[in-house]
Amino acid sequence: AAGPLDVVVVVRGPDAEMTVRKKERVAGIWINNHGVVMRGISGYYYVASTRPLSLIAPQDTLKRYGLGLDEVSPLGTTARTPEIAEPYRKALVRHKLIEGLYNENTGGVEFLSPTLFRARVPVPAAVPRGQYTVQVYLFRNGNVVSAQSTPLYVDQTGMERRLFNFSREFPWAYGFSTVLMAAFMGWLSSFMFRRTS
Repeated sequence: AAGPLDVVVVVRGPDAEMTVRKKERVAGIWINNHGVVMRGISGYYYVASTRPLSLIAPQDTLKRYGLGLDEVSPLGTTARTPEIAEPYRKALVRHKLIEGLYNENTGGVEFLSPTLFRARVPVPAAVPRGQYTVQVYLFRNGNVVSAQSTPLYVDQTGMERRLFNFSREFPWAYGFSTVLMAAFMGWLSSFMFRRTS
């Protein structure tokens, strides 16, 4: 009787500093010219909802809680005005969508019972490591009636983690070992596939 319930799940983080550059044609050559640095923008952003966000709440409410790809914004930029930064922000969101690091899934939350719901969150291989925040909002009649925030940590384990640590702690040894391994693999392949004359 009080109105239908909607759930919105947002996974975002870790915040990073990213530079977005504009390609311009100079003397017949395309080069990266003007750039805007965006500070404190999410490296990963995923939002899932029971139905389209525009049907769940008005735009000012979505803006207040940062819900939806249109509301992903940095904490600060090097642009003089927000109007100058806006095309660069939109270009960054488009690029992250192509990479699979930003996504909006309408209907991605399903109720299993009146008090239980499920949302699947895709984690691509290129996802940045660090601390994420999972926020769950319960809406009724366009208003947030309940919200919960939970930290989530993403990290590498096993051989990937050991190789990553080795490359950071001993960069010269890592570079030398990769060159040696490439030379050995080249020699091995030429030995195995050489033709007998």
